[in-house]
Amino acid sequence: MVTHLQIWHALDALALRHGTSPSGLAKLAGLDPTTFNKSKRSAANGKLRWPSTESLAKVLTATGASLEDFVALASDDARRGRTRPVPLIGLAQAGHAGYFDDAGFPAGSGWEEIAFPDFADDHAYALEIAGDSMLPVYRDGDLIIASPEAEVRRGDRIVVGTAAGPILLRRVGRQEAEGLYLESPTDNATGSFLKNSEIRWIARVVWASQ
Repeated sequence: MVTHLQIWHALDALALRHGTSPSGLAKLAGLDPTTFNKSKRSAANGKLRWPSTESLAKVLTATGASLEDFVALASDDARRGRTRPVPLIGLAQAGHAGYFDDAGFPAGSGWEEIAFPDFADDHAYALEIAGDSMLPVYRDGDLIIASPEAEVRRGDRIVVGTAAGPILLRRVGRQEAEGLYLESPTDNATGSFLKNSEIRWIARVVWASQ
């Protein structure tokens, strides 16, 4: 018997295989971007919702995956001990209040989820890039995985929660006792210095879908 969780897990895994989010997978298949969102997977009364056979067929056509590939992704053998759900939100949306706690861990109810290979940081999360402002490093629809518990070193790309509110995606230029000198992740333009008092939390980018 194939379960509701297995079907949705397979769609999440197929999205990740193609370097995108569930909403990106839906767009790739010519569907409404919200078709595979977490909020669409069950009704308010708790009744489970299943993706339609038409939407699955469109996804397989768009990705070039076979039905056998999809079944393998949905099987217990494909998912046991290899992946886990990781919170996902758009980078632009992440800057709004309420999505992170004071430690920089995902909080609130506005997050979707994707399946991602399991690793040590239980607080890791995914951010989806929107638009062309991060070219050529990140494209529209790319995903990055950020780890709040990973050690940060010079040259790392990081997500920074600032005391002023905005969420920044930057590269570490140098570390000083008083704070961090941060550079743009896309070029070698002049960066900026953030004092420790201006930084709420930091998470290192440990994976990107390019």
